[in-house]
Amino acid sequence: MLVTAGCADPGGAGSPSAGMPWGRSFLSTSVIEDGRPRELVPGTRIRLVFADGRLQAQAGCNHLVGPVADDAGQLVVTDLEVTEMGCDQARHDQDAWLAALLVDRPRWTLEGDELVLRTGTTELRLVDREVADPDRPLAGTRWVVDSLIDGETVSSVPAGHEAHLVFDGDRFEGWTGCDQVSGTAVQIPGGLRFGDVTRPGARCDGTAAALESAVLAVLDGDVTARIEADLLTLTHPSGRGLQLRAG
Repeated sequence: MLVTAGCADPGGAGSPSAGMPWGRSFLSTSVIEDGRPRELVPGTRIRLVFADGRLQAQAGCNHLVGPVADDAGQLVVTDLEVTEMGCDQARHDQDAWLAALLVDRPRWTLEGDELVLRTGTTELRLVDREVADPDRPLAGTRWVVDSLIDGETVSSVPAGHEAHLVFDGDRFEGWTGCDQVSGTAVQIPGGLRFGDVTRPGARCDGTAAALESAVLAVLDGDVTARIEADLLTLTHPSGRGLQLRAG
């Protein structure tokens, strides 16, 4: 079986627990500020992930990460770290707004699948990610390569190019960005075992060749596979990897 979202440290602050958010992921459904709806930047959604005693948050641009705990119904987030991705001003401002909300010790309630955070005049409502955005099936979904992973570095697919994979039983086929590709992809615990990878042999150069090289480097042997909502992450033991979105 493939690894799916969730996973926390048993017995730690990030462990799943009835009536607690630990070990769960949530997506925003509404924001009320000063008694009126606050509109998020178009195309963005707030995501909160509680795992391993830490809170991972995103509002459309940077990742916000820090230790998290409960203090009598207040969410306590300390030492919040923020990545430094380049985004437009509107999304940077939204990141700053969310960071301020999280470190302001918001009161929280969790009823079933709905998590509510409240501070002063602000109310943020979220729903369990698995309810709001279920995991897509591996087989039959067209997985389009969204990002290329090389160790700690994540880069976008070169502009004007596309690579994708489609899985069917123990086989896959797709496009590398340069040529067709096919082979076997047998499910193993936590991932996939790729083999007999073939391509007709078309030649390309430049960014198309670089994309193909990055894709083929991952489709080789035993690879960790993780599906979360519409995102499939394939990670090769070498540290190379692919992030693919259903589409």
